[in-house]
Amino acid sequence: MKLSRIAAISSSLLLGAALALTGAGQAQAAQSAAAVDYVALGDSYSSGVGAGAYLGDSGSCKRTNRAYPALWAAANSPSSFAFTACSGARTGDVLANQLAPLNSGTDLVSITIGGNDAGFADVMTTCVLQSESTCVARVQEAKRFVDTTLPARLDSVYSTIRSKSPSARVVVLGYPRFYKLNGSCIAGLTENERTAINSGADHLNAAIAKRVADHGFTFADVVPSFTGHEICSGASWLHSVNWLNIGESYHPTASGQSGGYLPPFRSAA
Repeated sequence: MKLSRIAAISSSLLLGAALALTGAGQAQAAQSAAAVDYVALGDSYSSGVGAGAYLGDSGSCKRTNRAYPALWAAANSPSSFAFTACSGARTGDVLANQLAPLNSGTDLVSITIGGNDAGFADVMTTCVLQSESTCVARVQEAKRFVDTTLPARLDSVYSTIRSKSPSARVVVLGYPRFYKLNGSCIAGLTENERTAINSGADHLNAAIAKRVADHGFTFADVVPSFTGHEICSGASWLHSVNWLNIGESYHPTASGQSGGYLPPFRSAA
C-alpha cells in the first residue's frame, strides 16, 4: 500500500516537472523566435515581383509585404527585420547595395541570387520571341555560364555574408521549374522549349545547392512546393508572359510566395 502511494506521488511529481519543463521550453522557444535579427537579401524572387502591392519606398526594387521574407517576419515577429532584396539584382548588386544591415548580431539571412547572372530574362525573351532551336541554344549557353562563371560569383556573395554575420543561419532558396510538361497549355512555347527551360532551372538549382553546401549554409528547394502549380498546370503560382506588366512575367504570384516559397523557408529557418 505504501509502495503504491509512493509510486503515485512520484508519478505526479514527474508529470508536474515535465509540464513545467514543457511550458518553460515553449516560452524559451517563443523568446528565441522574437529575438531573431533577420536580413532578407536577393533578387526579384525575394523582393516579391509578381505578387503585387509593391511598397512605395522600395522604388524599382519592387519589394512587397506579400513576399516570403515579409510573410515570415509578420508571422514570427523578429526583433529586427531588414528587407533589402531588389528586383533585377545580380551577385554584384547584392555585394554593392544590400549587405549594410548585416552584422555580428544577425541571426538569420535569406537570399535568392544567381538567376539574373545566368541571363534568366534574356533566356525567356529569346524563347518567347525566337525559334525553338534558338531557344534551346540560349538555354545551353546559360548552362555553360552556370558551370564556368557563376560558382565564383556565388562564392564571393556567400563568403562576404559569412564574414559580416559569422553566427547567422543562412538560407539560400532556389528557383521553381516554370512548366508542367504535357500540361494544359494549348499555345505558346513548344514542349521541347519548356523541357529545355525546366532543365535550365534544375541546372541552376544544382549549382547553387553545391556552393551552398560548401559554405555550410542551408539550401531550400522550392521545386517540390511548386509542383502541380507550374505554368500549364491549370493552377499556376507563376505568371506566364504578362504583356501589361512584362517585368512580372515568369515570377511567382502572391500564392507562389505564400505557398511556394514561404513553407520551404519556414522549414529551413
